[in-house]
Amino acid sequence: MGNARGIAVLLFAFLVAPAMAGTEGPPPWAYADTAAPEANALPPDDGKIRTVPGSTAQFSIPQIRNFYDPPDWYPDEHPSSPSLVAHGVNPGIFACGYCHLPSGNGRPENANIAGLPAAYIVQQVKEMASGARSSSLPNHFPQKLMLSLAKPAAIDAGLALAAEYFATMKPKAVYKIVESENIPKVEVYRWVYKTSEAGGVESIGNRLIELPDNIEAFENRDGHTTYTVFVPPGSLTKGEQLVKTGAGKTTACAICHGPDLKGLGPVPPIAGRSPGYLARQLYDFQTGARNGAWAALMKPVVTGLSNDDLVAITAYLASQQP
Repeated sequence: MGNARGIAVLLFAFLVAPAMAGTEGPPPWAYADTAAPEANALPPDDGKIRTVPGSTAQFSIPQIRNFYDPPDWYPDEHPSSPSLVAHGVNPGIFACGYCHLPSGNGRPENANIAGLPAAYIVQQVKEMASGARSSSLPNHFPQKLMLSLAKPAAIDAGLALAAEYFATMKPKAVYKIVESENIPKVEVYRWVYKTSEAGGVESIGNRLIELPDNIEAFENRDGHTTYTVFVPPGSLTKGEQLVKTGAGKTTACAICHGPDLKGLGPVPPIAGRSPGYLARQLYDFQTGARNGAWAALMKPVVTGLSNDDLVAITAYLASQQP
């Protein structure tokens, strides 16, 4: 009943929403992109075997970078992975567990799909394959890669099994939100941020910066990686108001995403997810790049949101228990 009411509210809003989507342009902080090719280059294999805290497994760099047999540091934490998750289809479809990790918790440059409804996961892959769901920055590599992989994955017989597997996984609470005027100096590294090796501090400005706490473990594709998220002072209070009440600019998220923001029926959970990922999706709804099923209901919700609103909303959502 609550979901039906939410849909009615959003349909009304859709009819009266002003046409002002995406007027500020894409939020650069959410894409962590760089024009310098060397920033995206992988360091060469040094021949050393890698380990991560809390795991007895050991992997070489070639094993860690294997698209069709990615590392599984914690195999006892999940049921046996379906073939599409563990190995993909060589050639053509990378193992889902490579980018999204065997846990489904993903990384800032892609999606946390743990605990999403299975039907929703299948639907999103098919919408990417059809072009209904695209990206506002189609040449941003992580999104460009997923859109290309979705085409063969959408017709693969193993997609439903992979979706059901990820739907059973529980997302982890991995974000610590820090409000501060100044933050450690950062640099872009392979479509994410990391603390600059030169050290120093810089102003947060009107950005949200999501940093792996252990960049080495992150690079080893450790599913236990945690993140510190820096935001301007006051962001969490503003975000809570926007999320809970709409603050006169949007619609309260709980109407469709549930009172705990952990999903309602086919509507996905949004609590405890990567703020960078959430910001990209909100912006894609603004521009119409994401235009599949239910997108029309999201359009009025995001139309009036500014860059500062995206920072606040996504910071607050990331601070919640998934």
